[in-house]
Amino acid sequence: MSKRVYLFNEGNADMRNLLGGKGANLAEMTNIGLPIPNGFTISTEACTDYYNDGKTINEDTQEQIFKALEWLEGVQGKKFGDTENPLLVSVRSGARASMPGMMDTILNLGLNDVSVKGFAAKTGNARFAYDSYRRFIQMFSDVVMGMSKTYFDSILEAEKKAHGYVYDTELKAEDLQNVIAKYKSIYAEKMGEEFPQDPKV
Repeated sequence: MSKRVYLFNEGNADMRNLLGGKGANLAEMTNIGLPIPNGFTISTEACTDYYNDGKTINEDTQEQIFKALEWLEGVQGKKFGDTENPLLVSVRSGARASMPGMMDTILNLGLNDVSVKGFAAKTGNARFAYDSYRRFIQMFSDVVMGMSKTYFDSILEAEKKAHGYVYDTELKAEDLQNVIAKYKSIYAEKMGEEFPQDPKV
């Protein structure tokens, strides 16, 4: 099995071609002791495999990703997709060469209809939890599934208008729950399937 996933402490600044610029920099910052979040990088070779394998992630790479995720659960003391203490991760794309503004990001991966309730209870801030879930649904739909952001922007603006709000920050937890329901509805309409609830999909 060829290594395709590297914990931040397994890389360094000289591994840019393998880890991409962002991955190599995160590895180097970890090595010199800067206080950055724990994580791992999926190598550029895994990306090459993905395209060579017909845009599928092979079993070896999946196994390495899930093993790294288990390690992350251990060091963070949280469980990916857990209903009471969910681990949330951000997924950030990278490249060997610097490409400012061209890379995609998905935040709050690990949230679903159930784990968002645990996240709300854990943080004591339901509004923050549901806003995080709302953002995740929109980013996943846009970045992964190719849905236009305009569908979601229209729903959010309509919810604000219905309550006489000007700013997103005025939306309450229950308002955001309404927005989430509408986000999932438009997703199902456009994609022909329900919004996925398995965080490992």
